[in-house]
Amino acid sequence: MPIEIRELVIKATVNQDQNKAASNANAGAEGNDEKEAVVREAVEEVLRMIENKKER
Repeated sequence: MPIEIRELVIKATVNQDQNKAASNANAGAEGNDEKEAVVREAVEEVLRMIENKKER
């Protein structure tokens, strides 16, 4: 028997040390490219999942 989830709540707390924040600021452009790649991959995966769900 399938279970239907009507609501999903996700909470996250991120704490960052001052030293790490400074080193991340220096990484700037490289970090943005990596973040964009990860986001792009995640979006593609979600779209694939939606397409697979439609096929069923």
